[in-house]
Amino acid sequence: MANHKSAAKRAKQTIIKTKQNRFFKSRVKTMTKDVLQAVENNDKEKALDAMKKANKFMHHTVSKGVFKKETISRKVGRLQIKVNAL
Repeated sequence: MANHKSAAKRAKQTIIKTKQNRFFKSRVKTMTKDVLQAVENNDKEKALDAMKKANKFMHHTVSKGVFKKETISRKVGRLQIKVNAL
């Protein structure tokens, strides 16, 4: 238990941020799976649409500070290579 008012506030903020970060990270994984599934099914239109949404959301997580820019660039690049192969 926190002994100071500021420590109690930081504890509350940590809980909230942890919940938000978990949401963003799981959403990125889900969107990645959607793109990969469309690539597996050789559905180019669906893959391009899913890639567009995933790219936008992944870069949004960078602005929120959930992921580093380099991490998202690597993930997007690898997905884009698979989509372009269709």
